[in-house]
Amino acid sequence: MTPAKKLWPVVARINAFEPEIRRLSDEELRARTEEFKARLTRRLEGADELSSDARKQLEQAALDEILPEAFACVREASARATGMRHFDVQMIGGMILHRGMIAEMRTGEGKTLVATLPVYLNALTGRGVHVITVNDYLARRDSEWMGKIYKFLGMTVGVIQNDLDDFERQEAYRCDITYGTNNEFGFDYLRDNMKFELATCVQRDHYFAIVDEVDSILIDEARTPLIISGASDDSTSKYYEADVVIPNLTRDTDYQVDEKQHRATLTESGIEKAERYSLRQSFRPVEHGNPALPEPGSGGAHSLSSRQELHRAGRRG
Repeated sequence: MTPAKKLWPVVARINAFEPEIRRLSDEELRARTEEFKARLTRRLEGADELSSDARKQLEQAALDEILPEAFACVREASARATGMRHFDVQMIGGMILHRGMIAEMRTGEGKTLVATLPVYLNALTGRGVHVITVNDYLARRDSEWMGKIYKFLGMTVGVIQNDLDDFERQEAYRCDITYGTNNEFGFDYLRDNMKFELATCVQRDHYFAIVDEVDSILIDEARTPLIISGASDDSTSKYYEADVVIPNLTRDTDYQVDEKQHRATLTESGIEKAERYSLRQSFRPVEHGNPALPEPGSGGAHSLSSRQELHRAGRRG
């Protein structure tokens, strides 16, 4: 039996909730969100003391317990807020996404609507859900379009756009559900890792994400790396210091050159000499392995080692 076929009994349980959910008023339907959150809180009591894997398993089990009723609420909220009702096969797609699997759907089959099911369910934990799209237009459109469903159920929705400042980004990330592009999420992550105070970071917990057009984002877009740079506070004295060391190093004895990879690596002898001729106490790398630096120069051993030592000095200053 395929995984999808195994989920049809769960669809039957979702459908069984529909008559009860349909009779609820708008306020009563919205109140179900707080009920779900309270049930999860009770179910996850003491989970912070568990290992990350054990907590994840417990959360998964707790979410699976309320999944049928939660999906039924999303279906009813969608029908009232947007006029669109999830089909049974879309419930299958929502469960597949909730389990961290890929759901392949053709254009027009409603994948945007399908995503609302696992997004709402996982947002009940209060840890934030990211919906990642391929461009700013889709991020804005989907946050407003599908946001009607989430807001109807009492959830908050944010969207990350290119022109937002850090305060606006923090506000968007604090929402239950945050829309944005892969580049915006990626660069926010990189910028947060360059900051010196946690209070200035914009992102919070990385808990659950839905990736739209996953083949484009994780394959095509992944060919282009996200590169970010920050201001350097290196002193120019390190360059002069390195230039004193370099003429005293001998190729193949004190350092080895990999012309193909454009790298030069200090040997143990080279490290000892560098430390002897320099005022530094240690030229050994923080990372495991031999000290190595990229892009040797074309001017011979002195040029090659100079670039190497300059880079090493900058990293360890």
